[in-house]
This record gives sequence, structure tokens and C-alpha cells, in this order.
Amino acid sequence: MKIYLIRHGESTSDIKQKYDGDYDDHLTDRGLQEAEEIAEKLIGSKIQIIFSSSKVRARETSKILGDKLNCQVRVENDLNEQDIYGAYVKLGKNQPEEEYRKLGEILVNRENPVKGAETYSHFRDRIMRCFSKITGNKFETIAIVTHGGPIRSIFREILELGEFEKIGNGAIIELEKRGSNLSVVKMDNAN
Repeated sequence: MKIYLIRHGESTSDIKQKYDGDYDDHLTDRGLQEAEEIAEKLIGSKIQIIFSSSKVRARETSKILGDKLNCQVRVENDLNEQDIYGAYVKLGKNQPEEEYRKLGEILVNRENPVKGAETYSHFRDRIMRCFSKITGNKFETIAIVTHGGPIRSIFREILELGEFEKIGNGAIIELEKRGSNLSVVKMDNAN
């Protein structure tokens, strides 16, 4: 099985100057263009189905891909981003989102629940359960459109490859599954 892990295109919260809870925002014009570019890169990939987070930014990315690649999109709530923003509601962001995401993951990774935030163990378990369900199906080639947090969790917990330095908007990570073995084939806009 081939698996394409895809981070959605740029969203309005990527360019806002503050965090404001578990957001559900749209793609920007740039994000829409990034989704088109992802689709162009995946033409000929033979993707049979796209599994998408239920967040608007992921669904908008998935719709563009599904239309261009002529395949079905199935929404999976368990692919949603970890809700860590309760840890810093209305916090201004003078640093890149990646740094705040890492801070949020650290804050909720300790099983000392932060009010309004999902613990890392709950998040990890739902991502692992969902990934196992999705990759245990009959398809030969699938795409998963999600967020930086779930992709990090898959690399950290399932592939046991540690941490990313960065997962850019529109990142595409190609995985191959042979039996129970999972390996990274190629990464685009992630390191």
C-alpha cells in the first residue's frame, strides 16, 4: 500500500496574529493555490480514496485533490488536530506557529491536563487507532489530508522516527506499507 500523508494548505489562522482556541478556519488564497499544486504533484499517483480531517482547511484541501484526482473523499474526525490551544487562548504569536505547537505539545504531553486542551495520550491513541483503521483497508493507494500534529504523531509513535524540524503547509510525505512494515519513501516540504 502507498500512503500519502498531506498537510493542508495555508489557512487564515496561519497568518493571524493570535491563537484563539480550537480553530476551524478556511484556506487563504495562497492555501487554495497550494492545494492545486499538491494535486498537480499527485497526478498519476493512482490515489483511490482520500481520508480527510473534518476541519474546514483539510476538507477544502481534500475537495480540490478529490476533484483533480477523480477520487472519493471520506471525512474522519479522528484525523483532527490535537486541541492544544486551550493552553494559550488569545496568546499573541510573535514566533512561528511551529514553535507554539511544540510548546503546546509539551504542555499537554505530561498528562497534567491543561484546562481546555486535549492530553497528548488521548490524541496519540486516537491518531494511532484511526491510522490503523485507514491503512487496514483494501485500497492500494490512499491519501490522508490532515495537520502537522497528527503527522508528527505518526512519525513519533508509529514509525518511531522522532521529530520533524518542520512540516510546511502543503507537505507531502509518501509512505509504503508492506505487511506490517511501514517506511518513508519521499518527503516534500518536510524535514
